[in-house]
Amino acid sequence: MSYDSENIFAKILRGELPCSKVYEDEHVLAFNDIAPQSEIHVLVIPKGAYVSMDDFSANASDVETIAFFKAVGKIARDLGVADTGYRLIANHGPDSHQLVPHFHVHILGGESLGTGLINKQS
Repeated sequence: MSYDSENIFAKILRGELPCSKVYEDEHVLAFNDIAPQSEIHVLVIPKGAYVSMDDFSANASDVETIAFFKAVGKIARDLGVADTGYRLIANHGPDSHQLVPHFHVHILGGESLGTGLINKQS
């Protein structure tokens, strides 16, 4: 999968599309998912053009990598889910059904998520 500069996250980063911003710094943008799968569902993206976790881990600078993962932790704490628990999901490639070719991590929480990977169990 190659980076598509017209993907929805690239457009959000350029200010062409709006988002419900949760956090932003020099290297990271986080915003609420438009189709939340839990009470809290935030997407965290690096500002650099990285397709996936594989691309990011291989090509991002140490500064970008540290900033990204520190931001994920800070956002979880700021959202109040660090004590109760949360789930991180990062899809990679077609078998995982990665829909947007821009590396991103989902933070899901705010309620019991059950034992499944994504969906709560009744």
